[in-house]
Amino acid sequence: MTMKRDLLTFIFAIAFILAISSCAKKTNTTFSFAFYNVENLFDTIDNADVIDESYLPDSKVAWNTERYNHKLENMSKVMKSIDSTGLPALFGLCEVENLSVIEDLIKHSNLSSTGYKIIHKDSPDERGIDVALLYNPFVYKPITTSFIKPIFHDDSTVLTRDILYSKGVVNKSDTIHVFINHWVSRWGGQEQTEPHRIQIAKTIKHITDSILNAIPNANIIIAGDLNDNPTDTSIYNVLQANEITQPIKDNSLYNLSIKQFKNGGGSLYYNSWDMFDQIIVSTSMLDGKNGLKVNSTDQVVYKEDWMLYKPKNGEARPSRTASGKNYFWWVQ
Repeated sequence: MTMKRDLLTFIFAIAFILAISSCAKKTNTTFSFAFYNVENLFDTIDNADVIDESYLPDSKVAWNTERYNHKLENMSKVMKSIDSTGLPALFGLCEVENLSVIEDLIKHSNLSSTGYKIIHKDSPDERGIDVALLYNPFVYKPITTSFIKPIFHDDSTVLTRDILYSKGVVNKSDTIHVFINHWVSRWGGQEQTEPHRIQIAKTIKHITDSILNAIPNANIIIAGDLNDNPTDTSIYNVLQANEITQPIKDNSLYNLSIKQFKNGGGSLYYNSWDMFDQIIVSTSMLDGKNGLKVNSTDQVVYKEDWMLYKPKNGEARPSRTASGKNYFWWVQ
C-alpha cells in the first residue's frame, strides 16, 4: 500500500445522525439513526485471506494492542457523544475488519449500556473491510436481513463490500428498510472507478423501486460512504436521490446531504471538502405517511473540535488514525 493510498484512506472521522419520529398510533416517540466510517478498524491478528498487512504489530504504523484499544476508546467516545439524548437506536458502520472488532467496540464501557446487537457478515473485499448495523433490540426488531453482492459485468475481478439490507420493525409498529453501504473507492482514479459505483447505484435503485412498487410509501433509509458526492452521476442521475424541493414526489428518494454539500459542507477533506458519507430517504420519511418522519431535512454532520486537527497552513479537518508510519493520538 503506497503512502498516497494511506493518506486517502485515513481521513474519515466524521459521524452522521438523523432524528426520526414514530407517530403511528399517536405514540410520537423519537429515535435516532447514525452512520460512522470507523476508519480501518482492524485487529492486530494477521488474516492470510485478506490484505491486512498495514495493521499488524510489524507494519509501518506498528498496529499493536495498545493502539487498537486506544482506537476503540476514540471511536466509542464519538459514538457516545453523537446524540445528547442517548445512543442511536440504529447505527451503521463501515470499515470494520470482522465481527470480533465490532464486539470489542460495543463492549467498551462507553457503549455497553445500550446492549447493541450486531448484523454483520464477512464480505469478499480484498482488504477485508465490511459494513455492519448495530441496533437496540428494545427499539428495532429485524425481520429480514440479506447481504447483496455487487456484480460488475465489465470486470468480475472487482471485489468490494456487500450492501447490507435489513428490513425491520421500529417500536413494534413501523416497518423500515435500511441499506448500509460502502461503495467502491476512487483508488485508481475517479473516472476509472466510476462505472463500479454506477453499477452499485443501479442495483440499489432496482431493489428500492421493487420495494416501492410493492409497498407504496415504504420507509427506506440508504446510508453509507458512497465515495461519490451527492451531485455525481451515480447518486443524482442513476440512484435518482433528489434534492428536496416542494412539492415532493411520491415514492421517490431524497438526499439529505445535498444542500450542505452545495453550501461547501463535507465529511472528507483532502484538498477540499467532499460529502461521500450520505443519508438518503424515501418520500414517506419526509411526509410521515407511513408512521415514520425525519425531524430535519438535513443530515447532521457531527464535527466537534476535539475530533479535528488543524495543520499549520490550512483548514481544520477530521483527525486521522495514521498516515504512512505516523500514528496520531487524537481524542485525548
